[in-house]
Amino acid sequence: MLALRRQILFNAFKLFDLAGVLLWFLLAAAAEAYTTGDVSFVDFLAVRIKVQNFAIFIGFLFAWHAIFTSFDLYQSKRLASRKRELLDVVKATTLVAMVIVAAGMMFRIRMVNPVFISVFWVGTTGTMVLSRILLRMLLVQLRKRGRNLRHVVVVGTNSRALTFARKLESRLELGYRVIGFVDDGARAHSGEVKAAGYPMVAGFEDFSNYLKDHVVDEVAICLPMKSFYRQSAKIIAICEEHGVIVRLPAQLFDLKLAKSRMENLESDPVVTIYTGAMEGLPTLMKRAIDFCVSLILLTVLSPVFLAIAILMKVTSEGPVFFAQDRVGLNKRRFRLYKFRTMVKDAEKRMAELEHLNEVKGPAFKIKNDPRITPIGRFLRKTSIDELPQLFNVLKGDMSLVGSRPLPVRDYNGFDEDWHRRRFSVRPGITCLWQCTGRSNVSFENWMKLDMEYIDNWSLGLDFKILVQTIPAVLRGSGAA
Repeated sequence: MLALRRQILFNAFKLFDLAGVLLWFLLAAAAEAYTTGDVSFVDFLAVRIKVQNFAIFIGFLFAWHAIFTSFDLYQSKRLASRKRELLDVVKATTLVAMVIVAAGMMFRIRMVNPVFISVFWVGTTGTMVLSRILLRMLLVQLRKRGRNLRHVVVVGTNSRALTFARKLESRLELGYRVIGFVDDGARAHSGEVKAAGYPMVAGFEDFSNYLKDHVVDEVAICLPMKSFYRQSAKIIAICEEHGVIVRLPAQLFDLKLAKSRMENLESDPVVTIYTGAMEGLPTLMKRAIDFCVSLILLTVLSPVFLAIAILMKVTSEGPVFFAQDRVGLNKRRFRLYKFRTMVKDAEKRMAELEHLNEVKGPAFKIKNDPRITPIGRFLRKTSIDELPQLFNVLKGDMSLVGSRPLPVRDYNGFDEDWHRRRFSVRPGITCLWQCTGRSNVSFENWMKLDMEYIDNWSLGLDFKILVQTIPAVLRGSGAA
């Protein structure tokens, strides 16, 4: 009965969302027709019954449904935070709006302009966010009155199990009631559990009989997996036979930095453990910004590239560009491009200069490097030598902001695994350490700043770093 009610609720939400999409599509079209004044709204409606436009609209509805389903907006959100659910709604409506923009460009639909997109996005997002807030408010009131509750048994009596139970019951809006704990009598810390007001309802051996005689909607297993794998597997098998939902808190793995989320590989659930903050739609937006900005800058700066190329050819022997293998995202190798700032045999002369290296760790830097050409010193001081990396950004090897890409030689000198986490993001032209002192920052602090960027990343942080990089470059602070 509960499953049927949930299915009815989710289908009702699909119909409500569909009605909202249709309504705001028409209102956005009306707003577009009114602001442009090219045709009357009646004429506009008449045009939209053409077979081609109808087919495009049907395709849009399928795309809308696929996008909303992919964000799990029609699944139970009982354990999901309100912020996470509403953020998923915003991501979904934004992606739908982007699909409409792409379709408008592909099929040359005049209606799809900034006015139409703005009204449609604001309207659909607001409607769907409001509907889910109201539903949560309704469910909270029902659950506070003892309706729509789920009875939970917690397996394990360690501190993790007790903390999990307290979190469940402290969130009244979730509608969970912890009815007791299950553990092996010889290992159970029943005194701590009973002191918290929870009963010990069963041991491992009589757990099946307990399920047979009591109402249990879900079972949360909080046992240490290494020591209690066999018992956990047995309990899961028993719950499977009884048709009871089992939950496994991801913190069973004692994660220190990494986070986890549940995903699906076809019909198989998969626990994904990851570090850093880069995920979802914002990373796609980051890549889109990288592509557009690098393309625009390469076009605008092409006369500067030509002038530098001529100047370099006149003042020193060798190629205009310096290309070197660097270690990128997940340790993929790629060719990085810079304006050449050293003599043409600089790589061969590195070994004889190793004793002059001024940086601790695997990096190699000399403030007054004798291999640098006069024009190269100017290019480095102004960071103009970095501009060809815009080609790497355009290709997707790099980003505008990210951990600086290191030569293979430097990577091979790493002796700490936590340093290698910096390769979990796409390398960038600029980064935190360049804003805070650039090459004057020690190697250890450089790595810590990279970790800080990875763990706290956002599009806003990228923008902040780009803005702070400009005065750092103009000052030439720490530039080698």
